[in-house]
Amino acid sequence: MCVIALAILVSGFVWWPRSPTDLDHAGRSTTAQWVKAWRAGEVVALVRHTERCDRSSNTCLGPADGITEVGSRAAQAVGQGFVRLGMQQAVVLSSPLTRTAQTAHYMFGHDASAEDWLATCGPTLRDDIVARKVAQQNLVLVTHSGCISDFEKQTGFPHAIAAEYGSTLLVRIDDRKQLTVLGIINTPFWQILDVTHEQ
Repeated sequence: MCVIALAILVSGFVWWPRSPTDLDHAGRSTTAQWVKAWRAGEVVALVRHTERCDRSSNTCLGPADGITEVGSRAAQAVGQGFVRLGMQQAVVLSSPLTRTAQTAHYMFGHDASAEDWLATCGPTLRDDIVARKVAQQNLVLVTHSGCISDFEKQTGFPHAIAAEYGSTLLVRIDDRKQLTVLGIINTPFWQILDVTHEQ
């Protein structure tokens, strides 16, 4: 009987959804580590678009395949968080779909370069991102939950919880192209993030 119970516990642990670290509640030392990686230009940030019109009753900015007014405010909050980190050594790319293009625009006040591969994603996404990561230059990719899920599966998180609107998956890629998943930041955390103490 004990063997059966143990087998159930072990299999439950294996299949339990395991997601990247929640950076919203990770503590100052963890925040200092990923901020340091950002300042070194070693970070790729995969940002899910904000609230989409066709799945909400909130007022739509238009067109119907875009984001809501609530989504535009959330995108601005995320963008302000990135600006506080510093965008001097960062490139912003987005999927060409309306909801991602609008999210990127509201994040930074201008359009991002549209890249088809950020809409299709699939089994090569991890390698595509590593190949496009330039040394000492952060990469902000505004994309979709399905793409973030593809990336998580390819980096050891096959059962991760689906990305929330506006959430950001941070990844460190060093000069030797070694990849480490740092964790997830959700939209509200960007508004309270204080990087002045993270030197």
